[in-house]
Amino acid sequence: MRNLFNIISIVSAVLMVIFILLQQRGSSLGEAFGGDSAFYRSRRGVELIIFQFTIFFTVIFVLSVILGLLSD
Repeated sequence: MRNLFNIISIVSAVLMVIFILLQQRGSSLGEAFGGDSAFYRSRRGVELIIFQFTIFFTVIFVLSVILGLLSD
């Protein structure tokens, strides 16, 4: 059972990293060093779906790690 949770953890971690890297942030170099963004933009379309998948795989990762520690 522990092997199953380990496999789920690895797969969800890889997918989580992929979805994090797919997210676009649109920040310039000035914002990276403490500059303030002048507007707020909500997520729409594909960006919202990628954000939701990131949250989903994060929850799956955390649950699989906890259940893997509790098994056996």
